[in-house]
Amino acid sequence: MAAAPPAYLIAELDIHDAEAYQKYREGVPATLLPYGGRFLVRGGQVGALEGDAPTRVVVLAFPNMGEARRWYESPAYQAILPQRLKAAKSRAYFVEGVA
Repeated sequence: MAAAPPAYLIAELDIHDAEAYQKYREGVPATLLPYGGRFLVRGGQVGALEGDAPTRVVVLAFPNMGEARRWYESPAYQAILPQRLKAAKSRAYFVEGVA
């Protein structure tokens, strides 16, 4: 049986409340640990090639889609999610990687 492919969460953010976003940002790392999640991209310079670039991009890697979804639905992450929703206009989505 083949191993499940990795999964990624991609978030595109336009932050309008930096202070509130910072509180959210500080809380995320601890929520990732139980699900094998880690940052691949956490801010940094964004350059638009086609269309408009968001002000911030975050990419998280997980061992598989199940762990990614369990993290997102976890009580620990759901407790801090409202901070991000309040602080930034965002799009977030999961994408399955290549095995």
